[in-house]
Amino acid sequence: LHSHTTASDGQLTPTELLTRAIEKGVEMFAITDHDTVGGLAEAHLANQNHATPLVLINGCEISTRWNSFDIHIVGLNLDIAHTGLLDFLTHQRELREVRAQEIGERLAKAGIEGAYDGAKAIAGDAALSRGHYARWLADNGHATDMPSVFKRFLARGKTGYVPNNWGDMA
Repeated sequence: LHSHTTASDGQLTPTELLTRAIEKGVEMFAITDHDTVGGLAEAHLANQNHATPLVLINGCEISTRWNSFDIHIVGLNLDIAHTGLLDFLTHQRELREVRAQEIGERLAKAGIEGAYDGAKAIAGDAALSRGHYARWLADNGHATDMPSVFKRFLARGKTGYVPNNWGDMA
């Protein structure tokens, strides 16, 4: 009931992820991309066209802030046509882009050129996240793997860390 696709920071398209879930015998599944419902239409279409569809639940992992903590709320059974929700998620995407640009600027000042463009290429149409930066930095030899990238560059107090700018949980 918590999975990500290429609509956010996952590595499989909604169709690929749904197909894998069905092949593994999953009977109920939720796609809960970060701050977007953008992959759900594709997933529902793929599910409807599959010989053995599963129960697909509309979801989203909403990034928020509570005091000084990052809180991610997994919402399930969402109305993905709700105007208020869609407006909120559009605003979240804009906030993610501002943060992503600042991460790129900080990494460039530290001598890591091309990180923003490289991470953006990995993200494709998805909102750029720290996960995309971590993949690019690891792939380009700045660390051995993604966890090392976070420890070295993207964690609080490190070169590429930018505090989140999410809305308050309330």
